[in-house]
Parts: sequence; C-alpha cells; structure tokens
Amino acid sequence: MKDLRTLNIYFRKYRGRLLLGLLFVFLSNYFGILAPQITGYVVDQVEIRMNDADGSPAETPPGKAFYDPLVETFIHLMDVSHRPFSSLVLWCGLLLLAVALLRGFFMFLMRQTLIVMSRHIEYDQKRELYDHYQRLDATFYKANRTGDLMSRISEDVSRVRMYTGPSIMYLTNLTVLIGFSLFYMFRENPQLTLYVLSPLPILAAAIYYVNNVINRRSERIQAQLSEITIHAQESYSGIRVIKSFGQEAAMSGFFRRHADDYRQSTLGLAMVEAVYFPSIGLLIGLSTLLTIFMGGIYQLDHEVSSGTIAEFVVYINMLTFPVSAIGWVASMIQRAAASQKRINEFLDTSPTVKDPVGPTLIPNFSEIRFDQVSFIYPNTGIRALTDFNLTIRKGEKVAIIGKTGSGKSTIAQLLLRHVDPTSGSVRIDGTDLRQLKLSDIRDGISYVPQDTFLFSASIAQNIRFGDPEADDEKIRNAARRAAIDVEIEAFPDGYATRVGERGVNLSGGQKQRISIARALCRQAPVLIFDDCLSAVDAATEHRILSGMREALENRTAIIITHRIFSLLDLDRILVLEDGRIVESGTHDELLTRQGHYAAIYRRQQEH
Repeated sequence: MKDLRTLNIYFRKYRGRLLLGLLFVFLSNYFGILAPQITGYVVDQVEIRMNDADGSPAETPPGKAFYDPLVETFIHLMDVSHRPFSSLVLWCGLLLLAVALLRGFFMFLMRQTLIVMSRHIEYDQKRELYDHYQRLDATFYKANRTGDLMSRISEDVSRVRMYTGPSIMYLTNLTVLIGFSLFYMFRENPQLTLYVLSPLPILAAAIYYVNNVINRRSERIQAQLSEITIHAQESYSGIRVIKSFGQEAAMSGFFRRHADDYRQSTLGLAMVEAVYFPSIGLLIGLSTLLTIFMGGIYQLDHEVSSGTIAEFVVYINMLTFPVSAIGWVASMIQRAAASQKRINEFLDTSPTVKDPVGPTLIPNFSEIRFDQVSFIYPNTGIRALTDFNLTIRKGEKVAIIGKTGSGKSTIAQLLLRHVDPTSGSVRIDGTDLRQLKLSDIRDGISYVPQDTFLFSASIAQNIRFGDPEADDEKIRNAARRAAIDVEIEAFPDGYATRVGERGVNLSGGQKQRISIARALCRQAPVLIFDDCLSAVDAATEHRILSGMREALENRTAIIITHRIFSLLDLDRILVLEDGRIVESGTHDELLTRQGHYAAIYRRQQEH
C-alpha cells in the first residue's frame, strides 16, 4: 500500500474536487438512510390504526423512541392524530420519493466530482510517465522492452485510476452508509443490532483471506498481460520478417500459449470471485433471517415494534451492496497498488544523462574535441573506444571509416550525449558536454542515424520533424539535395503521402533519403551522417553526394561509414580499428601510405 502514497500529490492538487465529492457522498447517504425510518414509521402507524380498529388502546409502538431530526420534523408537520390514514400513506410515499430523488441527485454530483477527478489524475499520470520516458536515456531503452513501456502507461495507469476514482468513492460510500446504519440501529435497539450483525466477523475473515488470494493472482495476471502486450508489439513491428521466414504458425503458437496461460489465470480469479460474492450474499441473507427471527421474539416480549423490524430489514438490505463491495474495493486497491509499484519502478529511474545544475552559455560549435575518451557499454562490457582523441573545427568535413564494431557509431552517440564517456571528456568550444544543456547540444546537431526511423505520418511531416517552421519550399529543397524529390512527386499524394509505421510503405533507400532530407532541412551547424547510404545504388549515391556538397557548405560534417566516398571534398579521413585511430589524412595521403585505408579502397574498387 505504500506505493499508493505517491498519488497523494494528485489528491492535494485536486483537493477541491475530492472534498466536494466526499461531501456529496455524505449527503447522498444521509438522505438514503432516512428511508428505513420513514418505512418503520409507516408500519408503526399501520399497527396503531389496526389496534384502533380492533378497539385496542392506541399507544406509541414499544421500543421506538428515536427518529432522525428531519423525520421528527416531518412527523410533527404531519399532525398524525388529525390526518386520515390514506393521506398519511400518500405523504409518506411522497417523502420517500423526495429523499430518493435527493439521494440520486447527490449521488450524481458525487460521481461527477470523484470519477471526473480520477480522469484528471489519469491524464496527469500518463503525461508524467510519458514525459519521464522522454527524459530517460538510451541505456534505459536498451534494458527495457517497448511492450512493457506501453503496458505501464496504459494498463497499469488504468488500474490505478480505479483506485483514485471508483475505489475511493465506493470505500467512502460504504464507510458512511455503514456508519449511519450502525448509529441508527444501535440507537434503536443495541441487542437486536448485535444479533443482526453477528455474521460480520465471518465475513471479515472471508474478505481478508480472499483478498490475499486475489492480490497474488492479480499480480500474476498483470505480469502475463504485460508479456502478451510485448509479444504482440514485437510481432506487429516485425511482421515482414515473420512472413519472410514463414513463421506465422510458430508465432501464433507462441502467442496462443501465453494467451492460454493468461486465460487460465483470469478464469481462476473469476472462479474465486464467483464463489466469493454469492457467499457474501448468503451471509447478508442470514442477517436478514436473524433480523426477522430475533425481531419477532423481541416483539412478542413487547420490546420492539413491527416498524422497528421493518426498519432493520431495510437497513440490512441497504448494507447488502456496501458489505459485498468491500472485497471488490479491496481487490481494486490491491491491483492498483501492484500497478503503481510497477509505475514507480520507472518513475524512480533517474536518467544517467541529464542536464547540469548550472549550465553554461549556448555553444556556437566552433570546435569539437574528444579528449582521451574511453567508453565501455554498461550492458555488455564491450569496449568501444580507448583513449580516443579528435579535434574538429568549424566547417571541417571529416569522414570516419572502419569495420563493424570499431567504435564509429559510438562517436556519434557521445557527441549527441546519448551516453557519457566512461573516462575522458567530449568538449564543444572548450566546455565539457556534461556542463551544457542537452537541448542546446542537440539543437546544434542534425543527425542521420544508422537505423533509419520514420514516423507514421506524411513525407512532409517527417522531413519537417527537425524544423517545425519549415515551409514547403524548404522541404522540397531538402528533398532535392537528398535525391528523393523526383520519387516523392511521382507518388499520387506527393509530399502528403503517408509512409506507414516506421516507413513500411517505402523502400530502404527511400527511407534513408527521407531521413537525410530531414537532417538537411534543419539548419544546424553540425551534421552527423551515420552510415546513411547503405541502401542506395551507385547512381543515387552520386546524386546524393552532389547535393550534400551544396548543403554542407560552411557547416561542420562528420560522415561515419564503412565505405569510401571519393566524390566528397573531405578535409580529413580517420580510420578506426578497435576503438583507436590507426590512420588519419586526406584521401590521396592515405592511398600513398598503402595502409588500412588503401586496403579498404582496393576491396571497394574490386566490388
């Protein structure tokens, strides 16, 4: 339950709605609790009139000495002794209708305040969780699966909402109603009340036991649901791979096994609840029988009236739902606690890469320097860079070449500050990146990732992503430089063409070029191209490189690749081997040395 304490901040934020809702709960139950007393009063009056008809002396029914002040006022206004019986029944019926309408009205207001409050909290919590996801670094996303992230922000938050709204409303409602009922019942006849409520200890023990069972099964069900969500998400994202390898049946079987386990768990929980709620009904029915039986005995001894027995029967029937809802509410709270614990696990996760306390001025990217940088990936222990040194000045065009695993992409991740170096420092204009705001760093860099990602939007929206203010002309210019403009204009909807999830409607080369156009559209002083031409043919590559020469004028560029681009005028070419620079120079200089670069160039020419 301690995990639910984190929700107190929301209750404080919406304390006005909460307090008002609790007031409406009180008023709704207050008017509801008047009905048994009015019913008892009518039955007593019937008994008195019947005694009068038989010639028996009229008297106040035995054991009835207390009414609610509002009912007392009504009795006084009715002036029973001078009113016909039919009129009395009519006015009592109208009064019952009035209190029922008042109870319903305040119940409506109760739901409008507490349930609406829970929806506001659900919105705030989802936004908080999503914003926190955005602040977490790349290490977090490598350690956690997308399906699990989705499950926590959807299923878990929805379960927590059941606590912040319905659970609080029903818990308060049953507490107030039970409190009112016990108060009036004990005021009326303490002994009869004890007999009537004697099954409650058995009910409390049953609730305690069953709730523990429900809690354990709910946690298991939630974990299984998360696994199903993860599997479904991965299947949808990788559907082309699944179909290409003909693994539809295998994946369906895997999903079916998980779904069957989930079904068995939910059926088991349903079985527990199916036995639980009728058992509560049985205990409530036992209380009703005890009321009639013991009330009859007391009436024979002239200690209670028929109206009191009728009043107690109505009380017991009114308590049927609140008492039976105890287990349901407890189950919702237990599930919410389990879900909030899962949510807190992520909310308590602090990003390893975050803004400094006192950031320095905004950099102008006149110099980029890697100073004795070493980096080891924390999840795998792989050493990507070792004592890496590099200085790039404004306007330079630098290519970084090397085989897979040599540390090329790590340089881009460090410069974007997706990760921090294990040792050493990365500096911009002489200032360590860890002393600069993340937004200032990334605003100055346009990045084309190795793993091309397009959003499920139009082509224009994807190109405009880095520069929301870009007009159509700027978008077309960026597409022309990325050699994708002709193909876009050939689509029926042109730049308004929807690319589908992750660009599924486009070829690999088209996705790469749109990603390049997105980077070129943004007027950042530094551009990083991470192996972004692997899916294009030689002729298209020639067009792209020609357009890039124009786009890179007066801008710093870092081209990470395993291929050699002789068409680009590069100031320097670096050859990486096992996280170290083994060669550095211009294209002609490196060919003359007949080292690693020359060997790569010869192999490329042979193919």
